[in-house]
Amino acid sequence: MSYKKIGIVGAGSWGTALGILLAGQGAPVALWGHKPEHIDAMKADGENMDYLPGVKLPGNLHPTALLSDVADADVILTVTPSRATREVMEKLAAAGPRTNAILLSCTKGIEQGSGLRISEIIAASFPGNPIAVLSGPSHAEEVSRQMPTAVVIGCREETLGRELQQAFSTKHFRAYTSDDVAGIELGGALKNVYAIAAGMGDGMGLGDNSKCALVTRSLAELIRIGIALGGRRETFQGLSGIGDLMVTCFSRHSRNRGFGERLGKGESVADIKKSMIMIAEGVPTALSTYELARKIGLETPILDQVYAVLYEQKSPREAMHHLLTRDPRPEED
Repeated sequence: MSYKKIGIVGAGSWGTALGILLAGQGAPVALWGHKPEHIDAMKADGENMDYLPGVKLPGNLHPTALLSDVADADVILTVTPSRATREVMEKLAAAGPRTNAILLSCTKGIEQGSGLRISEIIAASFPGNPIAVLSGPSHAEEVSRQMPTAVVIGCREETLGRELQQAFSTKHFRAYTSDDVAGIELGGALKNVYAIAAGMGDGMGLGDNSKCALVTRSLAELIRIGIALGGRRETFQGLSGIGDLMVTCFSRHSRNRGFGERLGKGESVADIKKSMIMIAEGVPTALSTYELARKIGLETPILDQVYAVLYEQKSPREAMHHLLTRDPRPEED
């Protein structure tokens, strides 16, 4: 490990899993959470009972409620919910990190209204700092238990990308690199929307044929949106595109798939939100992406139906019927 200290902003399941991973490389890790009572419980229990129960925290992973404890790190991972990113980054900037500290975004989302990716929001508060992103099929439950995982680190500076790749590479965690920052972020954000659709099919008991058809057409739509927003086609055929899409649409760990499954079984959006500790990022991302697609005139039939279920009280069965009765067209359209 070439970095002397790692900081992580966000003490949910993913932030904790990344903290455990990096602490295993030997460097001290400061893990910040916004609720002091949650941090106190982590210190007392030696694990994150709220978000990652059953996984012990290593001794060099230090939970903290003070952003100043993170500010002096060489690398700062941002793992807050997408909606909180701007506010938390402004507070972190006020804590005074070094201008050469690396900001690594590990959050998957698109800001509502502005349409900005998470790295662009971070750059607004840290215009002079190097910024990179991490994405790919990587459920926290499996990473924290050292189950084999591969991700991709996006960075426009080749040397920095290789440094981060080395820092994250272990016997069970493999990091690839790419300079397509936009594509990596968009793939990681958009797949959550389509996982909600896949989950709705699971909840309605529609079977494997329909689910595989939905995921395949979702990939085509994701690529169409992603290219229009600045990503490269080959990126969406990799870990942060089809890889992340598959794991999120099929895994029992997926919050977004689980959210959709509950919708398919008849629960309301409001009731599901109230019952969840963690955020299903596909819900806000469906809104922000729907707004972006309308602005640039993209045809996005699956996204449109997910949006209608989440924000216009359309039933999942009505949404599925709409998709199946669209006008026939060639597959490549």
